[in-house]
Amino acid sequence: MGTQEIDVQVHSAAQPAAVYALLRDGSTWPTWSPIERFALERPSSPEPESVGAIRNFFTGKYKMREEVVELVPDKRFSYALLEGLPLTGYRAVVDLTPAADGGTDIRWHTTFKCKIPGMGFMYRRGLHKLTRTVAHGLADHAAKS
Repeated sequence: MGTQEIDVQVHSAAQPAAVYALLRDGSTWPTWSPIERFALERPSSPEPESVGAIRNFFTGKYKMREEVVELVPDKRFSYALLEGLPLTGYRAVVDLTPAADGGTDIRWHTTFKCKIPGMGFMYRRGLHKLTRTVAHGLADHAAKS
């Protein structure tokens, strides 16, 4: 049960604050990603989607239940998967770095272990494709906003 790793890097013409705002607001995810629906299960404080918030994302028959675990304004957004896939220790860290052109370099780094022996590479491959799609959607949508 080795740790699987996904690392996706994309560039957005948008400034880090615009990219960060989209990550923080789960209700925007269906607009720029394959996510079909969002529901805030447990708000936190001082803002509803601060650290400790539990967010649910729905796509087809899947429901991903995630907790916001780290926020660094305009620099980092991190979440942990609580339920939805047979994975443990799933944590995604999205780092935003100002780029020389005034845009943002986005690095979406994810680690996890698979509960099903021998299937880690399959989940890594599928989640890498999804993460790449989501990251590009985020970068493009932020640039248009």
